[in-house]
Amino acid sequence: MASLKSLKKDIDYLFFELISDCFMFTSLHDGPKKAEVQDLIEEAVAMRNEFIDRANHPDGKDNPVIVRQYYGSLRKDLFEKVNGYFERLSAISKQ
Repeated sequence: MASLKSLKKDIDYLFFELISDCFMFTSLHDGPKKAEVQDLIEEAVAMRNEFIDRANHPDGKDNPVIVRQYYGSLRKDLFEKVNGYFERLSAISKQ
């Protein structure tokens, strides 16, 4: 199992990349699309904080099997959420 420190770095890295792409988009576009992307940034920051909180408070601390499953599920949720945010940003840019 990867360390908690590594997981938190992955969380920060993925959300940083997303937010960086959002800021790049907002610097190049104006109008209603910019407002949509700013809302996306706010959601992403809140989701990043939620993932850090979930990483710090695993379920079943006494049972290593449950903890391993918890972190596996957390990592899967992380990739799905970040991918969803990137897809939303892509959809906004195609409008």
